Amino acid sequence: MPKKSEFHIIAITAIIVHRGKVLIAKRSEKEIAYPGMWTVPGGKFDISDFKNKRKTTKDAWYEVIEPTLAREVKEEVGIKIKDVKYLIDLAFIRPDGHSVLCLSYWCRYAGGRVKLSPDLIDFAWVKPIKSELGKYDIIEGIPEEIIEVGKILRRNKK
Repeated sequence: MPKKSEFHIIAITAIIVHRGKVLIAKRSEKEIAYPGMWTVPGGKFDISDFKNKRKTTKDAWYEVIEPTLAREVKEEVGIKIKDVKYLIDLAFIRPDGHSVLCLSYWCRYAGGRVKLSPDLIDFAWVKPIKSELGKYDIIEGIPEEIIEVGKILRRNKK
């Protein structure tokens, strides 16, 4: 059995854009990492996300992130997403000693009504600007990611 420091979690998150705002959600107080803090939807990448699907090559599966992210977003906040684009990655160590590699994406809202999973206790659609994000106790680094998506959106309008 590997030690906790050898056991890695891969997480994926989505900054979801809809009508110029992004969706944030508040984590339950029961969460191991960042209890009670605001974040963006996402979750753990798991072997079950591809293991029982047809392989793209003899030994591997390509393009597994987008369907996994869509599943996680649907499970966590009940909505559909589209136009998924890579943003940035980061790594951290959880309080229980597990290392986490987090792949952060941004995408567009594709439909549905927000319905929170039991792991989340609140949500808000916020403008991707520092003054509005500052009103929430958001996990460190995520406001900067959201602001970067706001910049991308403004550049794409030009």
